[in-house]
Amino acid sequence: MNQSTLLKRVVFASLIGATVEWYDFFLYGVVAGIVFNQLYFPAGDPVVSTLLAYTTFAVGFVTRPLGGVIFGHFGDRIGRKSMLILTLMIMGVATFMIALVPAYSQIGVWAPISLLCLRILQGIGLGGEWGGAVLMTYEYAPPEKRGLYASLPQIGLSIGLCLASGVVALLSYTLTNEQFLAWGWRLAFALSFVLVLIGLYIRLNIMETPEFAKLKESRAEVKVPFASMLSEYPKEIIAGMGARYIDGVFFNIFGVYSISYLTQQLKVPRTEALLGVTAAALIMCAFIPFFGRLSDRMGRTNVYFWGSLITGFSALPAFWLWMNYPDNAILVWAALIIPFAVFYASIYGPEAALFCDLFRPQVRYTGISFVYQFSGIFASGLTPIIATALLQAYGPNGGWAIASYCTFAGIVSALSAWWIGSLARRRSQAAFVPVPKIA
Repeated sequence: MNQSTLLKRVVFASLIGATVEWYDFFLYGVVAGIVFNQLYFPAGDPVVSTLLAYTTFAVGFVTRPLGGVIFGHFGDRIGRKSMLILTLMIMGVATFMIALVPAYSQIGVWAPISLLCLRILQGIGLGGEWGGAVLMTYEYAPPEKRGLYASLPQIGLSIGLCLASGVVALLSYTLTNEQFLAWGWRLAFALSFVLVLIGLYIRLNIMETPEFAKLKESRAEVKVPFASMLSEYPKEIIAGMGARYIDGVFFNIFGVYSISYLTQQLKVPRTEALLGVTAAALIMCAFIPFFGRLSDRMGRTNVYFWGSLITGFSALPAFWLWMNYPDNAILVWAALIIPFAVFYASIYGPEAALFCDLFRPQVRYTGISFVYQFSGIFASGLTPIIATALLQAYGPNGGWAIASYCTFAGIVSALSAWWIGSLARRRSQAAFVPVPKIA
């Protein structure tokens, strides 16, 4: 098998697995604000029940660093491929089990406890999945095309979100509200079992990356990748987590929280809101590799710097349109699709290669997993809770507060991207550790 054919197979294996993982993970987020708050977290105040539902959503992000450290360690010691198979199985089983959990009215407090435990398993599985998926394509790709190929598994996020919101939208449209709440939403979770079987079959038929195979052959692995990462790359870790800030905040505002905001606060029809997110996720599939390739030509930090600023500030006109024209479906969709499908892709496309460039192969799985997953606690997991709290605190003007939060995140990430470029240049000049040119 020639290198080109092998690379295509690796890309497809990473993409299909990433799609399954993100479908599973964000299906929970899509359903949390419209189903779980009613069936599993009943309360006299709908704001309280929504906050409780989003708290279990956040738990998945809190446990992702644990999964990143565990699977990153063994991925750097044993291999990328075996960890990818294991993480896919964990995510698939946990998501399928969510479909079977009885409601609060049937088993009482054990209902939210069961959801919490399964959400923890989801977080651990995804914590190891992302790093392995992007590493497979990054380490197989030619150095001059690593931005492009590392961005391709990132499309799994938009496809997974598209499937999650699309399936829920289809069920919401075809079923009555009573049917949807009683059993319809469970079908979306049960579908995960079929997707997992497809992903496992494909991933079992790929090989380990050449770069890691050389490390194993030369016995160049480090004993404790996590310790080596902390001692060698402390500044890169902090800068990477700062760069990740806008990614987590913007995605969870526009891809997750927007559904609850539009339907509950602005009274936009649920199906209309879900279809808007679905359309944005679908269009994003074309822009993620575009910006990944652009980062190969213009430099990773250059694209990420300007992408962070534009993405963050785009929340202001988006929320203005939502707050002033909630009855105009075209404007509601435009305010969702343009910032989310286009601008957000300018950071998510080059992000994988940006983080991979930070670390040497011996600690790369651990490094990128830790940076991406640990920062997800405050950048992603807390975002729906913060947005709900801001809306409660500022009332009718809460939309402006949420948009300003997105803008703040964009500024932080832009400055962090500039710092990453500065650190890379210093390392290259000092010849301390060979670092690819990323700025």
